[in-house]
Amino acid sequence: MPAIALAGLWFGGEALAVVASIAIAVAWSTRPLGAPTPREQPRDGVTGLPLRAEAVEIMGMLLDDAAATARSTTCFVLGLDDPVALAREMPETEFDLILRRTGERLRGVLRDSDRLARLEGARFAIMLNPTAYPDLEAMIQLAQRLQAACELPLPISGHTVAATCHVGFCQMGRSPARSGEALMSAAETAAMQASRSGPSAIRAYSNDQHRAVGAQVSPNRIAREAIENGQVTTLFQPQLDTDTGALSGVQAVARWIRNPVEGAPEVEDVMGTIDSPHLRERLAEIVLHQSLTALREWERRGIATGPVSLPFCAGLLGNPKLPERLKWEFDRFDVAPAQIRLVLMQDVMAHLNDEVIWLNLGAVAALGCGIELAGFGNGPLSVSAIRRTAARRLRIHRSLVSKLDSHDEQRQSVAALIAMAEKLGLETLADGVGSTAEHTLLAQLGCRHVQGKAIARPMAMGDLCEWEHRHRAKLAATPRLLQGGGV
Repeated sequence: MPAIALAGLWFGGEALAVVASIAIAVAWSTRPLGAPTPREQPRDGVTGLPLRAEAVEIMGMLLDDAAATARSTTCFVLGLDDPVALAREMPETEFDLILRRTGERLRGVLRDSDRLARLEGARFAIMLNPTAYPDLEAMIQLAQRLQAACELPLPISGHTVAATCHVGFCQMGRSPARSGEALMSAAETAAMQASRSGPSAIRAYSNDQHRAVGAQVSPNRIAREAIENGQVTTLFQPQLDTDTGALSGVQAVARWIRNPVEGAPEVEDVMGTIDSPHLRERLAEIVLHQSLTALREWERRGIATGPVSLPFCAGLLGNPKLPERLKWEFDRFDVAPAQIRLVLMQDVMAHLNDEVIWLNLGAVAALGCGIELAGFGNGPLSVSAIRRTAARRLRIHRSLVSKLDSHDEQRQSVAALIAMAEKLGLETLADGVGSTAEHTLLAQLGCRHVQGKAIARPMAMGDLCEWEHRHRAKLAATPRLLQGGGV
């Protein structure tokens, strides 16, 4: 403006017009570009965020903006770890609330000009407004901030959920093609790699990750083909007694063998991905058969593993022939029924009035099998349900165990749950123990049994034998305090 005024004073009106037009042109060409505005499209009904189609369009606009201004952008994909298991253990309304709060937390970390969208399942796309220097280290730090915000414990309906999440991202310069769809697909590929690496993982897309994120293959079809081809195996995860440190049991987990079908997800538990009752029953039969085989082999080798915990859902317990089938299997393998512990998933609690399930639970308990209730502290599990199922152990949900050592409110909740179980005469098992600090604190709070990656990951039958030998040797070499203070 001062320059325009001086031009008018010195050179007259014609010069004033020339200078003004030049100034307006320069101001327009150097204006800051805001976030692009895509065409109006339907929004997600749970979070209110844009869906995939709009997200791809936004990502393409941001790429064009970045190319026009010699800047760069990055796409992140954040997803909840093991969302199928998480959704199965709570009402749909609570899971929807987790998704809404996750979206709100992500929005709180981002700039106003950054964009956020909901992808399929429990995943979100984060699209950064172009910046001048988005180096790899800065993107890793942003991924960590996004992850930390989403993993804060979330109070829901009187209990606390501490879900973990994975993050994958792709920078503009590493995208396999210059399009919004290619950049987002690359970020999804990185997120898939992160999800396979365990809870709370972060991965950046690199040029050697050529596996495209295609359409999801039906888990039921994958399971059917895997079962028919004999490509499902049972792994065993050790459980430890916190009083003695000794092996007190194992958890049976069904796994694919090297992903038998193209597109098959690498998940912690195959059972949780299947919604076909027939396939679940068939898979349970395979896991039971392989577990009984393992128990007989461990006994032959002189290894006392304790009972094998087998997850059971309402559909499996609704089979009127279940007690008869179990008894026949125990006799065939010459295994005591007490060596099997049925883990009742939360959907069983809603079907306790079903006469067949009620009779089956009584018959299974009469056989001598142990009964364990899953999801303690994270679902509608009443004292009357505990009594009616004749359960002997309660499994503390992994969302309460995660980061227990760093959250006072969570620690108080777990202490109250353990005290309640003790008053009812029941043992407790903490699921998903991820660190030595969590293990130590759970032992101090009085939780009798623990399992999780901090103890050992699921392993094959033969590998468990070797692990048990090493663990027993380690316990024997550990100095013990004698009465009076000696060692």
